[in-house]
Amino acid sequence: MISARNLGDWFRYMISPGHVDLDLISSRRSAGIESVHVLGDEVEVTYAGLGGGGVGATLSRAKAGDVLRYSVTECGGGRIARGTLVLPRRERMIIGVDDTDSKTTGATWTLIHNIATKVDSLEARYISHSLVQLFPVPTKTQNCVSTVVEFACLPGKAEGMLAKFKALLRRYSVSDETGMAVFRNFDPSALMPYAQRCRHERVLYEDALEAARDAGVQIIMDGQGLIGAVAAIAYCAQPDRSVVPGSL
Repeated sequence: MISARNLGDWFRYMISPGHVDLDLISSRRSAGIESVHVLGDEVEVTYAGLGGGGVGATLSRAKAGDVLRYSVTECGGGRIARGTLVLPRRERMIIGVDDTDSKTTGATWTLIHNIATKVDSLEARYISHSLVQLFPVPTKTQNCVSTVVEFACLPGKAEGMLAKFKALLRRYSVSDETGMAVFRNFDPSALMPYAQRCRHERVLYEDALEAARDAGVQIIMDGQGLIGAVAAIAYCAQPDRSVVPGSL
């Protein structure tokens, strides 16, 4: 376990594949994730706990739509019990968008949430949505906020979703300067220095192109909104850091 955090009704865990020996202690550390293994196109997650802890953690998730199968051991008393979930392996895709509205019409954050909900499917699950507060440049429409959404895609199955997303964005954007950028790897932190600049100062369009190129970001729509779209990617799944309280 690398990290764990709570975002609304979500718990997000950053985990490296492998196995650990949990030091389980009643009433203090009674359950936890014991192992994660990536086996081809499947991921096995095993919970262990005293009494029914590990089994309960498994069974409470076992009927979720994307669970392939599960197994549990006998539980009860003071014994250590285990449960394993088998999930499809998925790959992260992050989409940043900015400048879809005008001073009188539309809202980027709403449009992007609606599009992401529309294209959500078994092949590409819509996972998270974050607003990203940017520096208030003179050309802003309302709040100078870009948007980033996160998808978990089955290997080789992302392109259909991406094509639909792009088509819907072109259809419903009311701006000629919409920017859309896609990051296909897991960790977008290389973009953070650029993103922090975008939050504290005005940056040039050429800076966005350079940041995208250096980080391996794919440019889908190249309007001036690309500046905010590329910056948004760095704050994927970090809504607690991406908006300055009281600034909207």
